[in-house]
Amino acid sequence: MSRLSAWLRRGLRALRNPLGGDSDADRTRSDLVLVGGLVVGVYVLFTVMALLGPFDGVGNVLSQLETVTLLVLVYVMLALALNLQWGYAGLLNLGVAGFMAIGAYTMAMLSAAPDATVPGLGLPLGVGIVGGFLAATLFGALAALPAIRLRADYLAIVTLAFSEIIRLVVRSEAASEFTIAGQRLGTGGASTFPLPPNPVKVLLYENPGEPLVAAVDSPTVLGDLMLETAAVFNLSASQAENILYTLLLLIPVGAFYLLLTRIGNSPFGRVLRAIREDELVAGSLGKNTRRFKITTFAVGCGLMGLAAILWQLQGQGRLSPGTFEPELTFFVFVALILGGSGSNTGSVVGGIVFAAVLLEGPRALKRVIDENFDISADPDTIIEASQGVEPLFAYLLSDSSIEALRFIMLGVVLVYLMQRRPQGLLGHRRGQAATISLPTREDEP
Repeated sequence: MSRLSAWLRRGLRALRNPLGGDSDADRTRSDLVLVGGLVVGVYVLFTVMALLGPFDGVGNVLSQLETVTLLVLVYVMLALALNLQWGYAGLLNLGVAGFMAIGAYTMAMLSAAPDATVPGLGLPLGVGIVGGFLAATLFGALAALPAIRLRADYLAIVTLAFSEIIRLVVRSEAASEFTIAGQRLGTGGASTFPLPPNPVKVLLYENPGEPLVAAVDSPTVLGDLMLETAAVFNLSASQAENILYTLLLLIPVGAFYLLLTRIGNSPFGRVLRAIREDELVAGSLGKNTRRFKITTFAVGCGLMGLAAILWQLQGQGRLSPGTFEPELTFFVFVALILGGSGSNTGSVVGGIVFAAVLLEGPRALKRVIDENFDISADPDTIIEASQGVEPLFAYLLSDSSIEALRFIMLGVVLVYLMQRRPQGLLGHRRGQAATISLPTREDEP
């Protein structure tokens, strides 16, 4: 039995660091191998399901891979931003969806034309993106000022209430259209808000503001290359634009990771970890813990708003208040818990696993089953579904049941993690608390 336990411990250690070694270079290579292998596995899985599903050429496969890639990148950015607040500083923010809505709607109001259905200021999209980020940061700081003295459950309640206030204000009739200093603005209320066109059109067409049909008549050199490539893979122009946008989204995702890694390894990050472990001790050492917490909360909320902006700009067309429901906050927390709070690489792993397997996986599986099995039954209730195997399958594969199945899977995964691995997949990692390497128990003779 002892020999088996030792073998299991060695296997777990190898899984945690497949290349061996504890140096920063070894850990970086290990992270690249882990994330790279996970991405390859996800792509292979979704390629197989796309081929088994309603296959309509290579373009269909690429389009499905683009969809799951976009979701993965968005949840990676959101998990990284939440990790800064909860993983590093221990700040329980249950208002993620609200701060995302602030960033997205601010960008839309700044960028929308004054004569549009929902009027805006008509500023360049770049100004709108920066304005959305700053607005989410400012509201994060304002929300933190009264709430930062609260801890644990009380801070969570305040941030959740703030998020619901934002959502209800955005949906309200009064906010659908209003006037400030003679300038008409609005959120669209319960209806949708038209968004600016996909930003990659600036690189692809000489007249990116025109409708797509007119814009395709004046492509740039890069636009010509994109259209030729799209024709080879039987992709439409809009599908090719979405794929290009998703590929470019790797740049801000990498910037998120590098920024938060630098913050975590800096003296600022070490103070945050000290606050998380024991705020009283950190304060007794002369640190202004309130200022550290407000800064961290504001920066994290700004990054959440920026992630929402980048998500909605990719061919979404219209901004809907239903996107920012409270369940979105729950999804981001699940992604972070899966990977392990306190680890940036864990946030990346958790975002990949959650978005690909738990969020998009059931939908892809439904398409495969619908394509390969002829199920004619259409029961309306669980009583009718219990009359046979085919009605039961038909009921379980309905759209509402797939949504319910996703929540069931989330619950099962969370229960398992809490019982077997509460620290998450990579939560065993601990940030270095000193600027020099300190000996560990393994180094002792």
